[in-house]
Amino acid sequence: MPLSRSPEARRRGSPWTGLGAVVAKETADNLSGVRMLVIEALVFLIALVVAWLSTNTIRETIGQSPFLFLRLLTIAPDPIPFSFIFMIGLVTPVIAIALGFDAINAEFNQRTLSRILAQPIYRDALLLGKFLARLLAFTIALVSLWLLVLGQGFLRLGLPPSFEELIRMLGFLLATIAYGGVWIALAVLFSVLFRAPATAALAALGLWLLFAFFWTIMVTPLLSTIIAGPSQGLLGPNLAYLQTAQIVERISPNTLYADAAQALLYPDTRALGPVFVSQLRGALLGAPLPVSQSFILIWPQLTGLIAATIVIFAIAYVVFQRQEIRA
Repeated sequence: MPLSRSPEARRRGSPWTGLGAVVAKETADNLSGVRMLVIEALVFLIALVVAWLSTNTIRETIGQSPFLFLRLLTIAPDPIPFSFIFMIGLVTPVIAIALGFDAINAEFNQRTLSRILAQPIYRDALLLGKFLARLLAFTIALVSLWLLVLGQGFLRLGLPPSFEELIRMLGFLLATIAYGGVWIALAVLFSVLFRAPATAALAALGLWLLFAFFWTIMVTPLLSTIIAGPSQGLLGPNLAYLQTAQIVERISPNTLYADAAQALLYPDTRALGPVFVSQLRGALLGAPLPVSQSFILIWPQLTGLIAATIVIFAIAYVVFQRQEIRA
């Protein structure tokens, strides 16, 4: 016979009571906060300038590619030395960290966490609501930016994107949201681990710098050499080294996101990582890959980003549940 719930549990109801209220309140705070407005203004301004210059370049070379809207995201127009996707890949972790580094520790420092949990709101609903609200705010900002760039391309180029271009750009949007979800989960985790918001922000930014600038050029070769030996053997390249390097490199969410963006926005991409002659047998070099095959190609990368988000949030959930909260 199941045990009856305590009066306190009956008063609170379901463990997810209050989740909707937390999500709505936190989403409104994040979208209307000065920090988010400043970041959005800077990102939107840079993105629109890059898109404007990209359309100028495309109009001068129109007819050279059937994927004009994909070129809008991938070319680096003069005098700017980077493309739209490079800018998005660079600022997405920064925006995600700015949204989540003080999700929990700010409540501790303001001594409002005990008051919130005194209401009919469980810890589960509070932590999940804060994470979902930040992911929703990030998604709203990203979709708005995507629509602005798409509309500017439509007005400047005078033609709409093809159905395949639209599907590829939607896939890129989904991959960017998953990529941002990883960094939001990491920022929330550090906000649970560290009581000082500055420490949480620095820890998250330090991890981003490691993955963005040092993982591929320093950490991956070092770990691959330790595990599989030198890159060159007596008979040529060490195949075990190449396979190990590919596995180690894809521990980084930056690599997973870059692979997904390359396969979606460059339709002639047929393989991610080392390409062997057997993979090119029977293929027309330079011919675009069907969009369905591109999604099959990036399925492991998308799955890895979503799985990393779930695992990191689960760690934050366990740590938060074990913390002592005093009035």
